Amino acid sequence: MEHNEALALKYRPMDFDELVGQESVSRTLSLALESKRLSHAYLFSGLRGSGKTSSARIFARALQCEKGPKAKPCGMCANCLAANPHKMRHIDIIELDGASSRKIDDIRELIEQTKYHPNMGRFKIFIIDEVHMLTKEAFNALLKTLEEPPEYVKFILATTDPLKLPATILSRTQHFRFKRISEKNIFGHLKKILHQENIPYQDEALSMLIRSGSGSLRDTLTLLDQVIIYSHYNITADSCASMLGLINPQSLNILFEEIFKQDKAALLKHIEGFSEYECEMLLDEMAIFLKEKLFYADDSRYNAMIIDRFFRIITQAKELLSLGSDDGFVLTLSIFKMLEALKIQEIDRAIEILEQGVVLPSQRAQERESHHRENKDKESEDDLVGVDLGVQILENTQGRFKNEVTQSPANPKNPASFASPSPTHSANLTQSNASFNQMPSGADLFALLVQKIFERNFELGEIFERNIRFVSYENGVLVWESAAQDADKERLKNSYANVIKGFVLEIFGMQTQIKPIAKEVKESPKNQGAVQNITREAQNVGAPNHTDFNPPQSKALSDTKLQNQPILESKPSQTQELQQSQPMQKSIQEEVNEALELPILQEARRLLEVKQIKVRPKAENQ
Repeated sequence: MEHNEALALKYRPMDFDELVGQESVSRTLSLALESKRLSHAYLFSGLRGSGKTSSARIFARALQCEKGPKAKPCGMCANCLAANPHKMRHIDIIELDGASSRKIDDIRELIEQTKYHPNMGRFKIFIIDEVHMLTKEAFNALLKTLEEPPEYVKFILATTDPLKLPATILSRTQHFRFKRISEKNIFGHLKKILHQENIPYQDEALSMLIRSGSGSLRDTLTLLDQVIIYSHYNITADSCASMLGLINPQSLNILFEEIFKQDKAALLKHIEGFSEYECEMLLDEMAIFLKEKLFYADDSRYNAMIIDRFFRIITQAKELLSLGSDDGFVLTLSIFKMLEALKIQEIDRAIEILEQGVVLPSQRAQERESHHRENKDKESEDDLVGVDLGVQILENTQGRFKNEVTQSPANPKNPASFASPSPTHSANLTQSNASFNQMPSGADLFALLVQKIFERNFELGEIFERNIRFVSYENGVLVWESAAQDADKERLKNSYANVIKGFVLEIFGMQTQIKPIAKEVKESPKNQGAVQNITREAQNVGAPNHTDFNPPQSKALSDTKLQNQPILESKPSQTQELQQSQPMQKSIQEEVNEALELPILQEARRLLEVKQIKVRPKAENQ
């Protein structure tokens, strides 16, 4: 082995048969040479290290061979020896670097050379590498010659970025696109070189080199040169990983074993050991490890569902890294998310559990209705506000009014007592012998939707159950009726996109359309009854001896208005109490005002939306 010669140069291909990974290009050019159907200009484009320059030299040598043009040159004639791809010395094969000879003066000099016939070979061939680096003026100067060159002139252009070339250049050339060389082809080529060099190796080490080369054969061979020196001519996976700064695949295998064992203590120690590596590199290596397990491993733990979850976690971690998050935090978070991703059940097992012990949503709804009927009497009294409010004016032997507000059995100090009681919703499924012999109806699915919302947020479930009523479900369209108002409507609106809609699509299907119908809100009979109850109790208030106030005294009360309070009225009566004094009237008015300011009366006025309270005197015999 010549230690002063790089592997990429030493093993440069001599003909199209040795060209690695570009079968389509080799076949097309070989057939063109054999059939003598040659163009005047060719364009080779592709990834760096994919064989563009080598192909240009092989093609130029095949054109100049004295026994050609032919796909496989003889290699013995003077032209073949001078046009050796390893050491190009042919006088009629001119190579230019587009990065350094990019000005219009350089192109003018090239055009001047096209006027002269070849000295040694059959053609005068110009190979321009990195042609996209030429200036706009240089391209324009080249156009005419490139379109109609002399019959003895051939152009071979090479570039890594064909999109930067003018369309006028592309239209004047035959374009050959060099594809990315597959890992399999590179692996075979590396093994062939190492066998010829008598250097021992491990397959895993070569796989690391190929991944680091990113599809470029020249880059991979450069890394191979480096690792041969680093490992003292014994290429191992450990030495290769150490040189490239990669993690050993065995360490990744141990890491995922600990993830499957749910061993958090061991995982934390492993994470500490990974601090010397870049997080993005670790995530890439984990993705490659999982891909290999998916394709080649027989371990049932690495099934498609688990690997899909792990890949999603890795993708999310890369997004966090792009936002500048801490590497150690992102890596730790990702590994612990993988632990949580293992807490799943297989679909068949989940169905079996459901079939053995689940209550249809319709049955659960019937149980709730039965619970309502058992407590119907109590709920009829407490359904609206939980308070049966009455206003009475007690008898005063001295001729004065007294207000007394009787509160309901509900506790006025507890705001929760004003809310309508809801049935108890258990998060656990009730065991029964029911099974899914038939497809559930739309009402069953809607009941299941209510149950899901309760499990997610009990308060939201109460609001949804109280205001939303199922109408129909046909042809993928769910229709419900909404009676939500004010705060309930706002809460349902805020939770619709994040909670409610997601459960609807999960239960009814991803193609389900939701069609809400607004319900016209009217005053319920219970509301009307509550108001009438207060009115009747207020009407029961009479004057002593069935007498009325005189007009001046009654007007004094009716004209009294409190800020944000109901209007007070007093109906005149005809009794002897009309002769009471002015101080006594003021005392009565103050006592009425104090009664109206009671917190329980204020709360009842707000809930019932009472606009006016009438206060009348009560007869003695009542």
